[in-house]
Amino acid sequence: MTFKRRTHTCGELREEHIGEEVVLNGWAAARRDLGGVIFIELRDRHGRTQVVFEPTFNAEAHKNGGDIRSEYVLSIEGKVRKRPEGTENPELPTGMIDVLVTRVVVLNKSETPPFPIEERVEAHEDLRLKRRYLDLRREPMRRNLETLHHMKRVIHEYMDANGFLEVETPILMKSTPEGARDFLSPSRLHPGKFYALPQSPQTYKQILMVAGVDRYYQIVKCFRDEDFRADRQPEFTQLDVEMSFVTQDDVMTIVEGLMARLFEKVWGKPLETPIPRLTYDEAMSRYGSDKPDLRFGLEMTTLNEVFANAEFRVFKEAIAKGGVVTGLLAPGCGDYTRNQLDVLTDFVKKLGAGGLIWIRVTEDGLEAPTMKFFTDEEKRALTEALGAKPGDLMLILSGDRNPTLTIMGALRKEMARRLALIKPDADPKLLWVYDFPLLEWDAQTQRHYAMHHPFTSPREEDLALLERDPGKARAQAYDLVLNGNEIAGGSIRIHDTTLQKAMFKALGIGEEEAQEKFGFLLDAFKYGAPPHGGVAFGFDRMAMIFTGSSSIRDVIPFPKTAAGVSLMDDAPSEVDPKQLRELHIRLRREAKDEKK
Repeated sequence: MTFKRRTHTCGELREEHIGEEVVLNGWAAARRDLGGVIFIELRDRHGRTQVVFEPTFNAEAHKNGGDIRSEYVLSIEGKVRKRPEGTENPELPTGMIDVLVTRVVVLNKSETPPFPIEERVEAHEDLRLKRRYLDLRREPMRRNLETLHHMKRVIHEYMDANGFLEVETPILMKSTPEGARDFLSPSRLHPGKFYALPQSPQTYKQILMVAGVDRYYQIVKCFRDEDFRADRQPEFTQLDVEMSFVTQDDVMTIVEGLMARLFEKVWGKPLETPIPRLTYDEAMSRYGSDKPDLRFGLEMTTLNEVFANAEFRVFKEAIAKGGVVTGLLAPGCGDYTRNQLDVLTDFVKKLGAGGLIWIRVTEDGLEAPTMKFFTDEEKRALTEALGAKPGDLMLILSGDRNPTLTIMGALRKEMARRLALIKPDADPKLLWVYDFPLLEWDAQTQRHYAMHHPFTSPREEDLALLERDPGKARAQAYDLVLNGNEIAGGSIRIHDTTLQKAMFKALGIGEEEAQEKFGFLLDAFKYGAPPHGGVAFGFDRMAMIFTGSSSIRDVIPFPKTAAGVSLMDDAPSEVDPKQLRELHIRLRREAKDEKK
């Protein structure tokens, strides 16, 4: 089988090429036979070109073209011509020309695909993942791959221009606690010992700062053995960044420059900087989330002052316990029926709320079963605080601060969905959330855990709190949020051994345990660690938003299912018992079989 090397791609030919002899290689995307003239759309990753088999132009080529079917791999030789008047396709970049075929070589035949290779496909995702090589031929998936490529190119160019070194870190590393389960890899040479696949390069990038690298970055694979969802995978890509001799503002400035470049070069959208900032407490109070979606309003309002002297028991008890009374205005929803209000009440109850107080705003005042408990002054102050007008609906929750605010945040998003406030063409909204709590309390284990990781530095003014009240300490940590999705997170790191030991103490990690798990990092700190900080981007999640995809699986070339399975190559799979013996591993079922 002989064929010629292509002279052009299938997305390249234009009217200026009319009259040229060309060679195209690709797949038969569509075939039509109109009165003896055969039309085939030839496709490669660059686009499509219509090729024409006319018996009067070349009888042998026309005869060979009669056997061609969908997804055959072809080499086409022919002459570019202007399409006959009335047959042009202005929606196709090559739609003003076609190619009259003088020779066709079938390089490979194809069985009928299990689903059409088209823009939109109704096939179940499992089938698409099973035949991923076919799914990746579709235009949306091709565009996604190109977007990933452009994002990486922009990142490399920007980081290089700003003095960063790209440094690779190990894939086989020591298992360290990072918040999720490690994927483990057994060592054949060291029986009973295991490597871990990195959840992130956190410890290595800090060591690179001790090594004087100064500015490091890496587009790196990370691994976490955790439950999956639409925006989470066991194997994912991270843009990892670390800088020495910087403050929180320095890191944010570098990130904002990168985001402005990505917005412009990849998304074709302008980004105004500096990016707005909210403290963690502000974000929770106003939006009920530490990753709020700002593409719509519906801000929550804390009503503790309105009800500071309330006799209404539900509010009185919440405020007395240091909790919160929070309100949300649903504009124009005052005509909600009792059934609709019951649905909203059930919604918040399923999330853990004791109930929902709703109040209709009418021309005659406020209307709700609870109005008998409110004073006239409280009614006036409530209406003013929420900016309510006749025809609106007020929704109120009370209870422990963070759980209550989180539930109201979920109700805020539900009302935005009901009111269709998020428009497909809405401008993207970026913001920083900072001043996170350093630690979070786990009532079940009765101990504190790091909200980010054990190397996050507290704010300097909160250092004393590590000893007397660690739960109130704030972190020098920051998250970047895009359209309600956390796309990056980072912090200023602890670089002082004494402070790191105090942090471990607050986390209940003793000196022996700290040395066992993080000894190599603590030892490095003894030799002059500079102040440093950084950030890590969820590259796949960011790409999902840039491409408008609904699932992170659409921007990962070979993803796993929600059950962590690769349907295409059937991973994970069983291995030969000989391999297990070499690794000094015995499966439980094998041990049971031996006993029998």
